[in-house]
Amino acid sequence: MSISIKTAEDIEGMRVAGRLGSEVLDYITPFVKPGVTTGELDRLCHEYMVNVQGTIPAPLNYCPPGYTPYPKAICTSVNDVICHGIPGDKVLKNGDVVNLDITIIKDGYHGDNSRMFFIGEPSILAKRLSDITYECMWLGIQQVKPGATLGDIGHAIQQHAEKAGYSVVREFCGHGIGKVFHEEPQVLHYGKPGTGVKLEAGMIFTIEPMINAGRREIREMNDGWTIKTKDRSLSAQWEHMILVTDTGYEVLTLSAGSPPPPAFVTGAGSAARAA
Repeated sequence: MSISIKTAEDIEGMRVAGRLGSEVLDYITPFVKPGVTTGELDRLCHEYMVNVQGTIPAPLNYCPPGYTPYPKAICTSVNDVICHGIPGDKVLKNGDVVNLDITIIKDGYHGDNSRMFFIGEPSILAKRLSDITYECMWLGIQQVKPGATLGDIGHAIQQHAEKAGYSVVREFCGHGIGKVFHEEPQVLHYGKPGTGVKLEAGMIFTIEPMINAGRREIREMNDGWTIKTKDRSLSAQWEHMILVTDTGYEVLTLSAGSPPPPAFVTGAGSAARAA
């Protein structure tokens, strides 16, 4: 396994790309409301990336081996969709929850992040699932420092999700990122402390837990991309892009509109220091 250690120039490029990726989510937030279609959200994000930011939507025509080219600029995963929901004619209605996953390219560097959105008033279940998933992401982020392992990240996420009565999706995971959209290492959202790759300063990867309200099993739709929960339970996901620093971590996908970290996030490497 070859994991790239980013140069100072790479890191600066990734800081810019990460902030721009987060700013797309800031921009689209007011439009995520009852009556809008997922296709309209895609159109707005695409135009903002290209015309305002001068960025490239990384998912558009992305085609890993075994897949057909992804047809849209963003992913819109609604309710029981775990990930890779393709924007289209679906009208968002009161009570829906949706994950918007945004990846931009700026000067060759990728900025990858996602957030959960509530359409109107969410159910108590949906709100709790989203909150626990957000906490899972940050508990994983807090494990990041030189000498820690990927297993430490996965364990922190798995423990918190399962303690809440939820399950962790295992077929999809976080990933290394830089000038390449998906590279080593794979960042599993479950695992055992002290196992897996040891973290080194200069690594950059995403932490993006996918947590299901029901069972963890998945089903793939006929479009070849959309992944849903097999039992049709709700699913939630949050994603940040993380740099391993000499002393801890830096969250690269922060912007003015980023939700604040949970109250338990304090100390060296915190989001306040990472802003």
